[in-house]
Amino acid sequence: MSLILGIESSCDETAAAVIEDGFTVRSSVIASQIATHAPHGGVVPELAAREHLKALAPVVSSALEQAGVTLKDLDAVAVTQGPGLIPALLTGLNYAKGLAIGNDLPLIGVNHFMAHIYGAFLDGGEKELSAPETYPLLALVVSGGHTSLVLIDACGNARQLGCTIDDAAGEALDKGAKLLGLPYPGGPSVQKAAQEGDPEKYDFPRPLTGAAGKALSPENLYNFSFSGIKTALLYHLEGKDIHAPGFLADTAASYQRAVVDCLVRKTMRAAKDHQVRTIVAAGGVACNAELRRMLAEKLPRNVALKIAKPVFCTDNAAMVGGIAWHSFRRGEFASLDIDSFARLPRFVRVPFI
Repeated sequence: MSLILGIESSCDETAAAVIEDGFTVRSSVIASQIATHAPHGGVVPELAAREHLKALAPVVSSALEQAGVTLKDLDAVAVTQGPGLIPALLTGLNYAKGLAIGNDLPLIGVNHFMAHIYGAFLDGGEKELSAPETYPLLALVVSGGHTSLVLIDACGNARQLGCTIDDAAGEALDKGAKLLGLPYPGGPSVQKAAQEGDPEKYDFPRPLTGAAGKALSPENLYNFSFSGIKTALLYHLEGKDIHAPGFLADTAASYQRAVVDCLVRKTMRAAKDHQVRTIVAAGGVACNAELRRMLAEKLPRNVALKIAKPVFCTDNAAMVGGIAWHSFRRGEFASLDIDSFARLPRFVRVPFI
């Protein structure tokens, strides 16, 4: 049995988790910074780093206590190395380095983006992850910082088919919420406001989907764009009374539908073109009920749908400790001089196959 402590601090959640043998979540603790960033309507990197600094020690202690273990019982320390906000990442990375040095434990740096995909298989997905019939697998990774489609084969070879050319879907929902006067974080606020609305009431654009009758260029076949949807919302609101009966709910529902429709159309097109057997949805926006519903509704025959549990969609340390186990069992450890990185590097493989 191997126990790995995972630490996550890529954005505005301070998280720690203890994972047994890569899949069993012994504990998962998350300290949110929503109250800190809400007055600013978004995450302030320096404030996030300060909050991480205050929260890391108690969060790690809580994770160890909930798992019923001590630092002496651990086999390794895993930490998010990137992508993310550099001040926030450095706080968690340096704390993890200190734990590793002080307790003579190997250190494993984790790619946050890859960990999101892996999060869909935590707590019971071991057989699916290793089964040949699961592949080819198409992963939709959608969050405040990422909107990407990744094709993965049974050997672990991976290729990013497409990504956003401007804003991520999560950012579009957050900015949309701000324009609508809804509280931070924006994604859940838009979803809540949309519950009583008509998603067909207003026609927002679906960029790069061919919905406007314009043929897509080959390079944008699987790419996303959300800046135009945000601009359309801004113009839609000009001169309108946002408090008029039904206006806010209908606008939120129509705007959310446009964002989700773009995600689903691209995903289903890629799934068909590459004859995938499994579609995985992961990342914070994968919590969105409309996205989960439409993915299930549009799912092609003979294709399985695997959506991360909501608790493993948003930033968490369970996915960090889980994916790190695969590096641990191969003896692939990081040196103590590893640095953080802000942007997603080019990749050709995933570490968990």
